[in-house]
Amino acid sequence: MSDLHKLTGAYAVDALDDIERARFEQHLAGCEDCRAEVAELRETASLLTDSVSATPPASLRASVLAGISQVRPLPPEVTVAAPTNISSTRAHRRRPVWTTFLVAAALIVVAGVGVSAWSPWSTEVPRLTAAEQVLQAPDAEEVFVDLGDAGQATVVRSKSEDRAVIRTEGMASAPDGKAFELWFITDDEFTSAGLMPNEADQTVVLDGSAAEAAAVGITVEPEGGSDKPTTEPIALFDLTETT
Repeated sequence: MSDLHKLTGAYAVDALDDIERARFEQHLAGCEDCRAEVAELRETASLLTDSVSATPPASLRASVLAGISQVRPLPPEVTVAAPTNISSTRAHRRRPVWTTFLVAAALIVVAGVGVSAWSPWSTEVPRLTAAEQVLQAPDAEEVFVDLGDAGQATVVRSKSEDRAVIRTEGMASAPDGKAFELWFITDDEFTSAGLMPNEADQTVVLDGSAAEAAAVGITVEPEGGSDKPTTEPIALFDLTETT
């Protein structure tokens, strides 16, 4: 019967299986101490649910019960006064164990809810995307081009990152069967920097090295792109103006 006394906390938070619950409820009917402790623990558990609303993970029960077997109950306090009521001593001995259990359960639930939002103890620095690294670089240079009815575009180049990014707003779609292709231009030599997605508002990292480029161009090419430009650029971004 002594083992059943240890199940008050698990019963209070509904962490027993059907067989354990049936055995404990049969014991509970004749144990006033356990009934009082269950009521107390349920009240404490309800306060925890008021502040944190979350579905506990499936592994919670197993981890808690595994932890119980490793917790050593505190020994009863011995005094020189008249013998203490047995049931009172037993309740005093169990309560520290289940106080630890409830605190641990609360921490598990809170950690499960809060870790994805913010971990104040974490030292990990959020990783920037390739585009963010260029846009936030100390040496970022911008060239803006107004394409009129076709929209607006800005090229941002960072020599330290050796990359460039193009941002568009309200850009018109390429003609049917065509695509907009990006080019790095150096000494009249065009090097493909990839195709632009057919979207009005976008941020695209250009393919290839950008540090030595004198300009960036956009041409209209066949849908799969070209090795060399087949049309005159519809937009030119002169990077020499930023140096």
